[in-house]
Order: sequence, then C-alpha cells, then structure tokens
Amino acid sequence: VGWKQITEDLVRRRAEHNNCEIFSLEEISLHQQEIEKLEYLDKWCRDLKILYLQNNLIPKLENVGKLKKLEYLNVALNNIEKIENLEGCEELKKLDLTANFIGELSSIETLKYNIHLKELFLVGNPCTEFEGYRQFVVATLHQLKCLDSKEIERSERIQALQNYPEVKQKIREQEQAYLLKRAREKEEAQRRMQERKEKKQNQMESEHGFNSPDSLQDKENHQAEGDGEQEMWRTVEDDEEDRRFWEELTPYTPESRLETHRYIEEKRRAKDNIRESKKREKSPWTLVTAEGKVLNVNVPKYINLLLVKGKPFQFVLPEEVKPDSSSAKRSQTTGHLVVSMPKGWAAFKASRTTSYIFVEKLEVDPSKYSFPDVTKIIQEKERTGQGPVSLQPKRITETKKSNVDFENNEDVPPLI
Repeated sequence: VGWKQITEDLVRRRAEHNNCEIFSLEEISLHQQEIEKLEYLDKWCRDLKILYLQNNLIPKLENVGKLKKLEYLNVALNNIEKIENLEGCEELKKLDLTANFIGELSSIETLKYNIHLKELFLVGNPCTEFEGYRQFVVATLHQLKCLDSKEIERSERIQALQNYPEVKQKIREQEQAYLLKRAREKEEAQRRMQERKEKKQNQMESEHGFNSPDSLQDKENHQAEGDGEQEMWRTVEDDEEDRRFWEELTPYTPESRLETHRYIEEKRRAKDNIRESKKREKSPWTLVTAEGKVLNVNVPKYINLLLVKGKPFQFVLPEEVKPDSSSAKRSQTTGHLVVSMPKGWAAFKASRTTSYIFVEKLEVDPSKYSFPDVTKIIQEKERTGQGPVSLQPKRITETKKSNVDFENNEDVPPLI
C-alpha cells in the first residue's frame, strides 16, 4: 500500500498566510494529514523555522537535515522509534517527540551536535519507563535546559554526571530487552496482517464463484427475490467484523496504529463506493409520460412553460436562471418564439440573458389530449365604477349591425 505523501499542492494550501509562496515559508502546520513519509520539505522550504507535523503516521525522521534555520520541530503523536537525521538542523532549539514509540534511548546521543537545543519532550514514549531515564538524558545532553516541561537544575546535572557510567549500563540492558520485545511484536503484526489478507482473498474468491456462469441464473433469481435482504445480510456481516476488530486485544505499537488507520480508511472507501453506486442506480427523470402528458419535475434546471394555445412544453437549461424575470415574445419578423431568461448570477455580474428561439411549432393532436386553456381562466372586465365619477370612462353604446331582416324596435328595452 502506498503512503500518503507531502505534495506541493498540500504545502501551498497550508501556506495561505504567506500568499501560498513556499520558497520563503518560515512556518507551516501539516498536522493530522495522515502523512506516512517525511519528504520534500528540505527542498521546497529551505527557510522553515517552525514545522508542525503532529498526529500523523510518520515512522522515521528523515529529509529535514537541510533545514538549517529550523528552530522548532513538533512530531508528536507519530510512529517514530528512533531519534536520527537531525544533525544538520543547526538552529534547532525545541524538539517535541511526545507520544511516539522511541525505545532506543541511546539514540538521543545524536542530538549532541544540536548545540542550541534547549527543550526536549519525550513524554509518552516507551523509553521514559526505563530506570534512570531522566538521569541519562540530562547527563548526555549538556546543552539541554528543560526536559519534559521540567527545568533541569544545576545540581541535578552534577548528580547525573556522577552516576553516568552505571546509569548508561542499565539503559543499555533495558534497551536490548525492549528491542527483543519489539521484534516479537513485529512478527505478530505481520502474522495478523497475513491472516487478514488471506481472509479477504477468500471472500473475493467466494464472490467470484457466485458470479461464475454456472451460478449466474441463481444470482439473478436471488436478486429478483430481494436485494434488500442481501444488503441487510452484508450490513450484519460488516457489523460483526467491526465488533471483532475493535474488541480484539492488541498491543499499542506502530503496526497496530497503522493497521487501525488502514481499517478505518478501507471502511470509509467502501461506504463511499456504496453511496456512489446508489447515486448511479437512480432511474432517469420522467419528463413526459407515454400518453404525452408533461410532468412537473421539481428539480433544478427543469422549467415548465405554457406556450401559445395552452400547449405545455418542457426543456432543460444548462444553468440556473431567474424565471420571474423571464419573458416570452413572438418575433414580428420571423414568427419565431423568443424566450429570454436572465442568468441566476446576473446580480453579481453584468446583466446577461440567455435566449432560446423555437423554430418548430409544438403540435398536439386535440382529439387525443386535452389541456386547459389557462389564458381564459380570468376574463377581462371593464374598469368601471372605480375612482371619482368625473374620471370614470364614459360608456359608449354602439349599435351593432346585424342581418338585413333585423328590425330595431325603440319601444323594447335593451336586454342588458
């Protein structure tokens, strides 16, 4: 499995405070990025003074030796087991290695070359449980002023130097015992990983057998009987696997920490794949029924229009528009219907409209389909009886001409 790398894009995104310029970057925070290898920073960011890399999956200190101006390095909560490759960090003043897996306490001797180192944090590492741990560190690093947030007194250093040979011997013995223990833990982790790999391979083979030509008909019948039941069975199986994984007693090691991360990432990808497959399985929208009836689909980018003579027409727009500000007009020169719709983002930019010209007329056979004529729902009425009497329009009675046989009798009152 490939590791998650430190990419240039990631560094630029985390360098917003420096206008995304990385060559002149002096401080950067790359914590909680699931980084599994420390690289490239010594080439891209030579002027770094402060580097935050806590809570990642970094197993080794490397590729930071060329950061000559680095003053503070925070690699807490990683998988580091040994202090190394920091001799080139000439200006290093503060080093935070809290909650790692450092068991080779003698590796701190490489920090002798960092003459400006004043603060060191090793809390939460296996080496802090060694007998004589603090005395060994104090006597080894003469330039150190503070260890694990506790200031080093002059008297403490004098006493540590007096007992240094004895303490050093004890540290060597405990270190060897720890390295043997780590070797067994690595073998156990390798065995557990192999078992998981074989189990997963068997599951894939069983699924492949279920997809074989001999069982293809059975699979179709099974799916026809109920995919919901199969999905429920898979959910129960996943829940059982989760329960076994989280309830299994395992030592807290770099391998178990990495295995937990891989398991969570695998489950997350599986859920994302299921979610994406469900999105792809959605049936397409039905815009017009088989009988020719246009449906009102309440989704973005679908617009229903009632055109001339009450004939409905539905079409898809490539982007959002403002229907309240839209207009439909018949061209007096060509007879085409021109629909103008302002774009939805026109309020933020210059006014622009999207026009659609319909050359072909929409024809519907009235003998098969009937649509209400919404243009005749409300009848126009004469605006009489409104406002002052002097401003009311005068009613003009016109005598309509009719056929020749008609006689107008003045004695007969009008019907209206």
